[in-house]
Amino acid sequence: MTDDPNPLNCAAFQSQLPDLIASGENLADHPHIRSCALCRALLADLETIAEAARQLLPIEEPPDEVWEHIESAIKIEESKRR
Repeated sequence: MTDDPNPLNCAAFQSQLPDLIASGENLADHPHIRSCALCRALLADLETIAEAARQLLPIEEPPDEVWEHIESAIKIEESKRR
């Protein structure tokens, strides 16, 4: 166990996990992760999945003209509705 005055059980920690990940906090230092092999493994799995997902996304932003065409198409659609 840790010296954490407010220890979390796995369910409570896992319910907070999305917010903790979004915060950018280093979760390796979180008291629950240090003391719980199950949640440590879960976090490792999530990090692996996130890395794989990043590799699926395009590395480059589309050219500005793509956004201009989209904006133009939206404006045309909006003018048709009026």
